[in-house]
Formats: sequence, structure tokens, C-alpha cells
Amino acid sequence: MARKLRVAFIGAGGIAGTHMRYLREMDDVELVAASDVSEVAVKRRSEEFEIPHIYTDYENMLNDVDVDAISVCTPNGFHAPCTLAALEAGNHVLVEKPLAMNSEEGQQMVDKANQQGLKLVIGFQHRYEARTRFVKNAVDEGKLGKILYGRVQALRRRGIPNWGVFGRKELQGGGPLIDIGVHVLEMCHFTMGAPKPVAATGLTHTYLGDKPSSVISQWENWDHKTYTVEDLAVGHIRFENGASLSIEASFAAHIEKNEWNFTLMGEKGGATWDPPAIFSDEHDHMVHTKPDFLPSGRRADHFRLKMRNFVEHVLYDKPTMAPAEHGLMVQKMLDGLYQSGQERREVSID
Repeated sequence: MARKLRVAFIGAGGIAGTHMRYLREMDDVELVAASDVSEVAVKRRSEEFEIPHIYTDYENMLNDVDVDAISVCTPNGFHAPCTLAALEAGNHVLVEKPLAMNSEEGQQMVDKANQQGLKLVIGFQHRYEARTRFVKNAVDEGKLGKILYGRVQALRRRGIPNWGVFGRKELQGGGPLIDIGVHVLEMCHFTMGAPKPVAATGLTHTYLGDKPSSVISQWENWDHKTYTVEDLAVGHIRFENGASLSIEASFAAHIEKNEWNFTLMGEKGGATWDPPAIFSDEHDHMVHTKPDFLPSGRRADHFRLKMRNFVEHVLYDKPTMAPAEHGLMVQKMLDGLYQSGQERREVSID
């Protein structure tokens, strides 16, 4: 029989169920163990996905079980300690986005993986989307020329999460910027070629989430009393290669509708992610190119592709599309935007 990748999980909450579901479908993966501070949650996952060993202390799990890889599915505040412990125990790691609470933690994680000779992958599933790959291929083929500017939008009109700890800065590191903005930011940065960020300017605003509301919302009755994150974040990133990027992210903003998109502008052409299209000049006319067909269903399921890429990266040494170094650059951009918002000035990104 071919060797199977033996996987354990730290965190058995919402996103862990998605990891488990996709991994269980793969013939070359074995789900071995799971840990969560909630015994009820980890027992439920154990029964649902037939995971034989469960723990309420991940350190005990790491000491007891023999696995190849760990999936870290905790709140952001626990990404770093759990990942560092898993790497120290000799396991490859897939950690959900964002990489950590801040770039200092992220750097420790990257350094530890390199020291241990282990693979560390960040859970950036949206770069596996067909639309992302369409734009990325166009960039790589030179259709846009030198990329000058990117515009990122991850906006909800009124979509403050009413579950988990998304409103608690001490556990999440921030609000929409680090939670949903990170997704579109990483897609845009990835398609731009992952240039090195050098400076950030940002502002954050809280004006709705920390107050009770009777307005009918996407999700109602969030805990406004513990809400310590921003409702809206806006900012600008400058890159070493001369390009720049602007970002808007909100849980709550007075806008017409939710927006989830990025735009690129280059010397030879431009692109949008939604709808996927390339804008250029041909035959003395301005034209745009759009795909007539994009794959759908199972083969286009970007979360499944993310999980499969991790398995193949660890088990068969195939390249990963989401290296931790990309996660660290994104983390540094988030840090810079938050720091700039606090200090009301442009800050350098090391």
C-alpha cells in the first residue's frame, strides 16, 4: 500500500470541520487525532469524522501520537504557540489564515520551520480559485506588463460575525482587515508576483459594532459589549518595485452592497477578479478579454484544492502555492496598516 499522510488537528471548531471533511475524502490521508479545549466539540468531531484519538490539551496530543502533519484551526491568538509546538514535535504544519497575530510571531514560525527542516503552509484558499488563476496566468504571461497598482475590497455593508471571537482584538488581532481583508489582500499580492512591501499608511474606525443595534443585518445580535475591533479599515501599501496597493475592509459600512474583489492596473493592461477580465489595447482599440468557461464543481473547489496541495506538498514534495513566506509578507502589511492607524503616519515595513 502507498504511504498515507497521518494528520492531527489543533482546534476542532468551525473551520476544522472543513479541513477534516476534505482530508477524509483522500485515499492517501489518515485522520489520527484532534484536540480542543472544548471536550464537547472535539468529541463531536471525533464521531463525525471517525478520528480515534481526542484530547483537550494539544501538548499531550503532540507527545502521545505519531503523525506527519498538524492542521492548526484555532483562533488567531493561538496560531503561533500551537504551530511552534507542532514544529518542535517534528510535524509539518498547515495553519489557517492569518499566519499569526503579528509579524514577530510569524517570523518565529517561519524560522522554526526552517530550523527544523519542516514545511509550513498558510491557509490561503482563494489563490486556488479559478478566477485568481486566470488573472495570475495573465500576469505571468506578461499580458499586463509591469504592475503599477492594485485595489483590494473586502467590504460588508452590515456583516459583523455573531459567533466565535471575531470581535475581540485580544484573540483575533483585529477586525475585518485581518479577518476578511487578508483573503483579498493575499489574492491581489499573489497575482502581483508577491512584491516586497516597504511602507504602509492606514486608518481604522469603530462606530457601529460596539453599540447595540436593531437594524436587520447579515448576522444579528453580535456581542457589542466585547467588541474591540474596527468596523472599517482603509489603507495604502508601497512596494519595493515601485508598485502600490490600496485596501478597504469592513464588517459594517454604509455602502450599497457587499464587495469582494481586487483590481490590477499595469503598463500594458489591467484586470479584475470579479468578474474575471483582462483589459488591454489591441488592433488600435481598447478591448477586454473574459473567460467563456471557468471550471466548477469538485475540480474547482478552491478549499479542496488548498487541502490537496498541502497533502501533495508534504507527502510528495510538490511545490506549495501558499508558502509561509507569503503569509509573513501579508502579515507585515497588516501590521503596518494597523500601526499606521494608531500612530496616524506612514510606517516602514522591515
